[in-house]
Amino acid sequence: MAQRFQAEGVPVMGWTRSGRSVAGIASAPDLAALVAESDVLVLSLYDDAAVTDMLDALLALDLTGKLIVETSTVAPSCLTDRIEAFAAKGAGAVDAPIAGGPELVLAGQCGICVGGEDVAAKRALTVLAALTERVFHVGPLGTGMVMKVINNSMLQTYVTGLVEMMRLAKRAGLPLETAIKIVSHGPAGVPMVAARIPKILGEDKEVGFTVAGILKDNEVFQRVARDFGVEAPSLAAAELMQNEGIALGLADQDPAALIAEAYARA
Repeated sequence: MAQRFQAEGVPVMGWTRSGRSVAGIASAPDLAALVAESDVLVLSLYDDAAVTDMLDALLALDLTGKLIVETSTVAPSCLTDRIEAFAAKGAGAVDAPIAGGPELVLAGQCGICVGGEDVAAKRALTVLAALTERVFHVGPLGTGMVMKVINNSMLQTYVTGLVEMMRLAKRAGLPLETAIKIVSHGPAGVPMVAARIPKILGEDKEVGFTVAGILKDNEVFQRVARDFGVEAPSLAAAELMQNEGIALGLADQDPAALIAEAYARA
């Protein structure tokens, strides 16, 4: 995201809890310095614990006039439980989770669903337009994350079904390349899998996201569904498939490896 902002001419400065820096992106020495230099603070963190720690750390600083844009895949309550505290500090906040991996962000093709009150959301949409044209204000605070849950749960469900069907393809004697290309480029295909065909076929070893990461997301998705009283057995099936992949040593591999491994082992 920082690289995309900078490529679009948006002044950007970064800071990470781990001390990691990104080539070509200015780094702040600490969080306080970052906040002092920024009008908009875009958060991208791994899980609920990281996000809540960061939000609480921000609340200890001067946030007058700041906008918090929370892009992480976490439970909506991480932010909704603190919105009154941010308002009291003179800051606005939105949840704006991103659909699409690093390659789509860099290409300006990711999707962003923004949840928040109108003034904060309008400001966020203006800022996030540098990342992609596909930015949507979907409702009040928290609904951005719910929309992400819906979108990415469908992808997880799709991959689970594809794993099953590639086992069938193998046992029937269909080449993996034939089966995956026909499915991906036809009415049953989805862009996420089509873009991963080189990874599925072993031609591209780059990892866009990890199997461990989608399992973490799945836990969040199931928790959000339960909070709204919705059963999601398809996500439970995806969780089982992801844990099987991790048991085979695929935790740090791209989810494409789940499909390739299913075919190989059928």
